[in-house]
Amino acid sequence: MFIQTKNLSKYYGQGDNRVQVLKNIECEIERGEICVFLGPSGSGKSTFLNILGGIEVFEEGFVKVNGRELNKLSQSEISEYRREELGFIFQFYNLIPNLTTKENIEVGSYLSENPLIIDEIMKILGLYEHRDKYPNQLSGGQQQRTGIGRAIIKNPSLLICDEPTGALDYNTSKDVLSLIQDINKKYKNTILIATHNIAIANIADKIFKLHDGKIVRVEENKNKISAKDLSW
Repeated sequence: MFIQTKNLSKYYGQGDNRVQVLKNIECEIERGEICVFLGPSGSGKSTFLNILGGIEVFEEGFVKVNGRELNKLSQSEISEYRREELGFIFQFYNLIPNLTTKENIEVGSYLSENPLIIDEIMKILGLYEHRDKYPNQLSGGQQQRTGIGRAIIKNPSLLICDEPTGALDYNTSKDVLSLIQDINKKYKNTILIATHNIAIANIADKIFKLHDGKIVRVEENKNKISAKDLSW
């Protein structure tokens, strides 16, 4: 099992203001799966992915990713875990404005001992002809693809995508999701996508539905479709 959590709970605040935002989360994810976490704002999906990504700590439960028990890792070991295992794709691109497309992607390769070939990644992402442009010279979709390139160049075993299409238009969203599918097929990364868009669940192997800090339903998707065929 690539990812396993048991009785995972997370709280914010203290005293009378203490609020439980994750409530005994249990899940199992196999290596190479695309998993979609569905839920409205405040359901806990982003908090859960942040815990798996080593960004947030948790108070109770058990989390294991690729053989590492996160609750037993020191801060330096968590940093090593993020560097060696993780790639992040966010809703907002967070590109470095004074670096070119190629340089923004190269930033990710410096974090890896076994990075992928940058020219190959840029060609897969449709960015090779834009390699010398700066972020303000790119469209929103091109900026998001640059963010994807930065995440995958390090060849992560786990790719975490938090609302990766939230700032994109319909057609660009489908293009980005199609790229995520292609990356999964080519590099066999485990990919986790947090979204409130139920249509995106159709590209997943497994769907986790969250409400009020709980996983209320898990579905195996036997009829995956291409992102190019999505509609919403």
